[in-house]
Amino acid sequence: MSAIREGDAVAGDLGGYAYTSNVLACRAFAWTIVIATLVFILNNYLTLWWDWPGARSVSTGNAGALGWLQLFSYAGCAIAAVFHVHRNKTRSLRADAAAIYRISAYIIRGAFWMVVIVGLADMILSFLRVEGLLPDLVGEKMAKDLGRSSYRGLYVHVPLICLSFVVAAFTRTLGFTWLALLVVIAELQIVISRFIFSYEQAFMGDIVRFWYAGLFLFASAYTLTEEGHVRVDVLYAGFKGKTKGLVNAFGSILLGASLCYVVLWLGMGSKSSIINAPILAYEVTQQGFGMYVKYLMAAFLAIFAVSMMIQFAGYFLEGIADYRGDPDKRKLDSEPAPH
Repeated sequence: MSAIREGDAVAGDLGGYAYTSNVLACRAFAWTIVIATLVFILNNYLTLWWDWPGARSVSTGNAGALGWLQLFSYAGCAIAAVFHVHRNKTRSLRADAAAIYRISAYIIRGAFWMVVIVGLADMILSFLRVEGLLPDLVGEKMAKDLGRSSYRGLYVHVPLICLSFVVAAFTRTLGFTWLALLVVIAELQIVISRFIFSYEQAFMGDIVRFWYAGLFLFASAYTLTEEGHVRVDVLYAGFKGKTKGLVNAFGSILLGASLCYVVLWLGMGSKSSIINAPILAYEVTQQGFGMYVKYLMAAFLAIFAVSMMIQFAGYFLEGIADYRGDPDKRKLDSEPAPH
């Protein structure tokens, strides 16, 4: 680790800092993680929905040109990361970490709007369907189609998911407070409707579970960034700032990123994996008039793993910067304001 101490930074030609190859390698490594994670999701989509052979098909001899293209796309991730870092040599470790955090934050914002918009839309459809009002509004044929999970998922959920990520591009708040409020309101309306009006339907409990799952899984990356997660060790609190940075950097890769990799690999490694299988089948609950969002809750695991993987990459750079004693340490939202 002596290769990335304070002495590694020298004055650059543009008034910033040009870091040595060791620190540039750390930056390239972090960006490789980010790009490779996104490419993995893209390849998974191409394999499942467009019947591309997948990178693993190379080992079976059935790859073809598309399979080899998917395999080499992962090598391209490292090349793209190195190119990006060398093109921005004067950028600090903390600036790179902040850029990576913004990518994770955008994914989380999109996921937040997804659970809100899709949840409300599907709850309304389920209510209209269980009360027999849907045929009067959209016709018998459309009402029957909306009773099929594959139709509702493709023609209702997917457009709303795309809309959610468009909205996320124009907002800056992560919205967890509002999502928590929606969960409370949903719980409250169950209590009122059940004990005052003696009315209860399956979709009322489904929306609570849907929003609860999104709230806890999507907030994980933000909690990590703000160091609000629970540490089980008794040694970290007594460490000096540089030692904490070293622990955070190595812990992010050895414990954090590796866990996310296992979740993605086991959950999305094949069509029958625990995440891919429910999504492909548009899996729903056994209650016919409940919400048709169970398959999306499986996708929540993928969103959790992706956002955390990207967040750990930024946390790795932040830890290296702390170990080096770089200036401009990020102020956490959870820190009290100076008096």
